[in-house]
Amino acid sequence: MIKPKQILHQYWSHASFKGEQEKIIQSVLDGNDTLALLPTGGGKSICFQIPALLKDGLCLVISPLIALMKDQVENLSKKNIPAAALYSGLTYFELKITLQKAVSGQYKFLYVSPERIETGIFQEFLADLNITLIAVDEAHCISQWGYDFRPPYLRIAKLREVLDNVPIIALTASATPLVQTDIVEKLKLKQPSVFRQSYEKLHVSYSVFKVDSKINKLLAILKNVPGSSIVYCSSRKETKQVAQLLQLENINTDFYHAGLTQDERNTKQNDWLQNKIRVMVCTNAFGMGIDKPDVKTVIHYNIPDCLENYYQEAGRAGRDGNKAYAVLLFQHKDEQQLLNLPNEKFPPLDVIKQVYQAIADYLQIPVGIGQSNYYDFDIIEFSKNFNLDVHLVINILKILEKEGHLSFTESIFLPSQIQFIVDKTIINNVENTYPNLDLVMKTLLRTYEGIYENRVSVNEKLIAKIVHLPYEKVYADLNALQHYGIIEYLPQKETPQVYFIYNRASARHLAFNTANYSERKKLYQERISIMHGYLTLQHQCRSQYISAYFGDESVKACGSCDNCLQLKSSILDETEFKKIEATLLNFITNNSFTVKELLHASKGIKQDKFWKVFQFLQAERKVVVNDLGSVELG
Repeated sequence: MIKPKQILHQYWSHASFKGEQEKIIQSVLDGNDTLALLPTGGGKSICFQIPALLKDGLCLVISPLIALMKDQVENLSKKNIPAAALYSGLTYFELKITLQKAVSGQYKFLYVSPERIETGIFQEFLADLNITLIAVDEAHCISQWGYDFRPPYLRIAKLREVLDNVPIIALTASATPLVQTDIVEKLKLKQPSVFRQSYEKLHVSYSVFKVDSKINKLLAILKNVPGSSIVYCSSRKETKQVAQLLQLENINTDFYHAGLTQDERNTKQNDWLQNKIRVMVCTNAFGMGIDKPDVKTVIHYNIPDCLENYYQEAGRAGRDGNKAYAVLLFQHKDEQQLLNLPNEKFPPLDVIKQVYQAIADYLQIPVGIGQSNYYDFDIIEFSKNFNLDVHLVINILKILEKEGHLSFTESIFLPSQIQFIVDKTIINNVENTYPNLDLVMKTLLRTYEGIYENRVSVNEKLIAKIVHLPYEKVYADLNALQHYGIIEYLPQKETPQVYFIYNRASARHLAFNTANYSERKKLYQERISIMHGYLTLQHQCRSQYISAYFGDESVKACGSCDNCLQLKSSILDETEFKKIEATLLNFITNNSFTVKELLHASKGIKQDKFWKVFQFLQAERKVVVNDLGSVELG
């Protein structure tokens, strides 16, 4: 009988598991519902992939992000493990073909979004899929009390009506005790085995700096700590500005955000992974699913709005187990912006209804239609047209998403699609009528199954490679075939999209759970308070503070964060204390100093140690400060 370690070695080339992985895998193999709480970089995927490979049948993986699904399917395919993903942008025909292959046992893993589970075509095939394990990734998304609530996750539990005896493993890197309880309840986990791996990262040093110039501090860090780095910014504009400033200092830097094209994002990401780019300045659109082991520094140029996000992003540092640094930079204005966020993120209900109405007017959607449709949505143009603050619009889109009315995706990628729309006899005459288009047309028919009967996704670059023609020539030929009425050609789309889950409602009667909204705002205020507490933390270990937030009270002081290092440097043994005491008394005996002048004269002594000894001398009345402000012997 094959054992988990054999699979680990065969596909991942590792000799042993780390942390709780082996126990989690065994729990799944024993048929238990399982909740796995593993920190970022803790190897969550292995916890369901290895038991799935040891079991018969199909593993259904529910994941919220297309990029994450594609990344995992690609990694499995490289290991010759058959996997597929169902995501927005695939045609009905492609979905059907993929599901038919899954039913016939051609895949070991099928990745789906929670929205996809409810579609008619998925439900049509569900009973025939030999599903023996369900993995729910990013399981914290099921809790409306968490930081990343996604309403479609609430409907995953309906799978239990069809797959009652199939075990579920829920995985997350960032769930507070309240959210952990909610995951178990909302997924209807049956007496789950719960595994919590420590949140401490002994090789990562956490630091926070309140600075006058963030760019100067950033430059100092990057010059002092060589190696691969991520710099997180809160806006797309800032990523480009910061990257340009670093480039001026000859630091090999690029920028990344969701507004770039798919090809641009792929190129930048690959260059960074291959160390062609040292520093990636980015929004939080970068990093999900990326497992680059040798990142030396993760630097936050702005304050994240919750400790969950900060921990997850900072956790991309030092996955190789070597010393790494997680740094947060801020100024006074950043601190004020953080504290103002609850009112900005949770505007009044009448403002939400006003923006909902404006969205419907902009997209020209009458009341009662729109369900299951995607609409191009230029958020900048929309905000200008309706004289709205773009950040307010983004916040309200997220609120409408959490209320289950619509979803907004900034970086959706809809591939090019083609279908032949003429009779086959006309296709046969194309060679004589349009001989210069015949090569591309025949390549389409040979390469894409079902393209005559259905609209299918195509890749122009692949076609160009097959026919040995420039991409521009293939693109022109496809447009010509459409112009002559031979094909329907829909070029790829990467514009932001609004997706209406239900028909557009009247803004006045928009369904809205005000009690839940108020509770979510209250919990968000608490998360802001926790994040602000992390900023201003002075004497407690930062690793302990983070771990305690996630319910792990067992973590010891890390000894390497800025607070721990400060504590170490301020500890005085008796010998050093006596030496500093003698030095200060000698200065005071022979000179007339103010306290400030005495501190300056003692520049060889660290300030915190100077004050400890000086305050002791004052308390013992060995020195006093007279009415003129001079220090003299007591």
